[in-house]
Amino acid sequence: MVFACSNTFAQQNNSPLVKQNNSDTLVVDSSNQRDIVDLFEKIVNKNTSPEKRSAAGKFNFSVIPYGGYSLSTGYIADLSANAGFYTASDHHQNLSVVSSDLGYDSKIQKLLRIRSEIWGTANDFKVVSDLRYEIYPTDTYGLGTFSKLANADAIDYRYIRVYETVLKKITGSYYVGAGYNLDYHYNITATGDANGSESDFMKYGQPKSSTSSGLNVDFLFDNRKNPINPLGGAYASFIFRQNTTFLGSDNNWESAQADFRKYIKLSANSNNVLAIWSIAAFTWGDAPYLDLPATGSDMYNNSGRGYAIGRYRGKNELYLEAEYRFGLTNNGLLGAVLFANGESFSGLQNSSFQGLAPAAGAGLRIKVNKHSNSNICIDYGVGINGSRGLFVNLGEVF
Repeated sequence: MVFACSNTFAQQNNSPLVKQNNSDTLVVDSSNQRDIVDLFEKIVNKNTSPEKRSAAGKFNFSVIPYGGYSLSTGYIADLSANAGFYTASDHHQNLSVVSSDLGYDSKIQKLLRIRSEIWGTANDFKVVSDLRYEIYPTDTYGLGTFSKLANADAIDYRYIRVYETVLKKITGSYYVGAGYNLDYHYNITATGDANGSESDFMKYGQPKSSTSSGLNVDFLFDNRKNPINPLGGAYASFIFRQNTTFLGSDNNWESAQADFRKYIKLSANSNNVLAIWSIAAFTWGDAPYLDLPATGSDMYNNSGRGYAIGRYRGKNELYLEAEYRFGLTNNGLLGAVLFANGESFSGLQNSSFQGLAPAAGAGLRIKVNKHSNSNICIDYGVGINGSRGLFVNLGEVF
C-alpha cells in the first residue's frame, strides 16, 4: 500500500504556473489540478478549497512511505522523497531536484541513496550528485543478453558510490563539465551458478573488493524545465570517464555513455506526452564486473522495467524505450502509461551485442504534488522467460 504527503512552503509566487518556453509546458493553472494533499484536505474538511494551494512555492516537497512488493526488491519497506525547487524567487530557471531513498526488503537489501540535479539561478550552471551506501545481496546471471535464469549466482556486497559533476553553460541549453566518480564494492561473496557450473563472475575474475576511481568529462543538452515530469523538450548527455590507478582505481579503464531523451507533448489542451529514451554504454580495459553496464544501472535505476535490476549485464549496452503518458481524470489526479523497451548486451567472450531482451507493460500515475508535478508511479512490466513484476517510483521513470 502506498501513502503520500506533500508540502509546499517558502516564498509564494503571485501567479499560477504558466507556459515557460516552447520546449516544455508546465500546467497552465495549477489551481485546476488536484493532488493527494487536496484529496486529503477535502476529506478532513469538506469546505476546504484546493485553490488555496494554487500558488507554487519555492520548495515543493513529496514523500512516500511505501510498503509492498517489486520484482527488484521482493517485499520492501521504503521511504522515498523528492524536493523540487527553484534557486531564485522568479521561478524562471529550470526546476532543481533532490531525491532520496531509504529502503529495507525481504532480500535483506539495505539502501540509502541521495541524488540531486541543482540548477544555477540563470541556468548558467548545473551540479549533479549521486551518493549511495548499499548492502546488496542479489543474484547475477552472467554476461550478455543470452544469460539464463538457471545460471543465477547469489552474490552479496557492500557498495559506496560518490559521483559529483559540475557543468557550465556554453550557450543556450548546451553545457560542458567535469567531475569525479568513485565506485567501491567490498565484502564481495558469491556462491557460484545454481546449476553447479563456473559462473561468468568467476570466469571474469571474482575479487573480494573492487575500486573504480576516475575523472569524467560531460557534454550536455537539456531544455526541460521540469526533470521530475517533463512535458516537452529534450535531454542529451555524453559522459566519458577515465579511471586511473593514480586516483586509487584497481585498474586503468575507460567508459563512455550517451543518454538521449525526447518528450513530445501531443496536444496543447492536455498533458499527454510521448517520451522516448535511449542509452548506449561502452567500456574499455579491465572494468570490474559490478561496474559494467547492466539493467537498471542508470542514475535512477529505472531502465529495463520488466526485469529485475542487474538481470542483464555486459561490457557494452544498447537500450531503447518508449512510453505514452496520458491522463485518466480531468483534474490531473490520476493518469496512466503504456511502455515498451528493449536492451542488448555484449557477452563474456567479445564485445559483440547478443540478441534483444524486450519488455512491455502499463502503469498508474497518482499526483502527489501538483506544483512539482510529481507522481507516484506504479508499473507492471512483463519481459521474456517468465520475468514480470511491479515497479514503484516517485517521479516519472525518465
